[in-house]
Amino acid sequence: MKIRVERDGLADAVAWVARSLPSRPPVPVLGGVLLDASGDSEALTVSGFDYEVSATVGVPATVADEGRTLVSGRLLADITKALPAKPVDIAVEGARATITCGNARFSLPTMPVEDYPQLPAQPELAGEVAGDAFAQAVAQVAVAAGKDDTLPMLTGMRVEITGSTLTLVATDRFRLAMREFSWQPADGIADSAVLVPARTLADAAKSLGSAGTTVQIGLAGGDGLLGLSGAGKFTTTRLIDAEFPPYRQLLPSDHSSRAVLYVPALAEAIKRVSLVAERGTQVRLEFADGSLRLSAGGDDEGSAEEELPVDYEGDPVTIAFNPAYLVDGLGALHSERAELTFTTPNRPALIKPADDNGDVVPGYLYLLMPVRLPG
Repeated sequence: MKIRVERDGLADAVAWVARSLPSRPPVPVLGGVLLDASGDSEALTVSGFDYEVSATVGVPATVADEGRTLVSGRLLADITKALPAKPVDIAVEGARATITCGNARFSLPTMPVEDYPQLPAQPELAGEVAGDAFAQAVAQVAVAAGKDDTLPMLTGMRVEITGSTLTLVATDRFRLAMREFSWQPADGIADSAVLVPARTLADAAKSLGSAGTTVQIGLAGGDGLLGLSGAGKFTTTRLIDAEFPPYRQLLPSDHSSRAVLYVPALAEAIKRVSLVAERGTQVRLEFADGSLRLSAGGDDEGSAEEELPVDYEGDPVTIAFNPAYLVDGLGALHSERAELTFTTPNRPALIKPADDNGDVVPGYLYLLMPVRLPG
């Protein structure tokens, strides 16, 4: 193989593919990046696959000699990022790949291409959505996904297709986030629901979802794959074969207390007050007519309190939350105002974005379990 490619395009492609590679691959070839210049005299295809996630992107190239080679993905990413802004020549002879750019020259060992797994095909198109809207929606929901790999159903994000509506849901048992938004389904696509690794989906959506791009979503239920593509990049991820909790029965149908809060001021106050909360245990919110008093800590570890104005409807009540979870939820709203509703200090609370008039903006909700108050 002998090719020439622009440095920026190569570096971006290799960095995008390498980010999905395992840090400790079970076998060396799964930590490799496949460089393929065998199918098109004007393109280099850069790919990675570890049986869970695949990533593929094409880069314009001048191909003198066609061929394929496999080299360490992490090392290639580090090298291409550090190269000067000049054309890059890649040549493979025997078991070595030579990378030349300006006065810099690297020689890398190659791995056997024949040992590399076959890349999965892109699943059947299910529909498409604006890239920036998709990236924002996934990020809003991923904040509530679990990180305990011993409970795989909680590390996933449920993707529900219902006609022209996509619903994303994630929960770690202590909080739940749900986002509904419109998309353009493909003809003949049936309603369905799948469970996708939340971290993988969030990374892919962020990298594909720049403004002005369209993200195509593909599903291959029989093969257990979800595919995403946009801006010349393609990625697939294996679905989680587990049952997602029946979350809709957790959503409160009514409330007895309602507060409309100014998000920036509340988030900053929570961060300040929680400095004295031992290991972030809890921040107490005391609601009364026209005021919200935040407090944390106690006599042993120090205490803090802060008071904010609030639009509140309901009897005076004190409710407590994990401060980090509360700040996460407020940050995910992408709104300057929020509606907080609940019934009792021991039942789930709902946080939703609100407009300047205090009216709820539909489409997103964040459910948060309170921390039980002593006594």
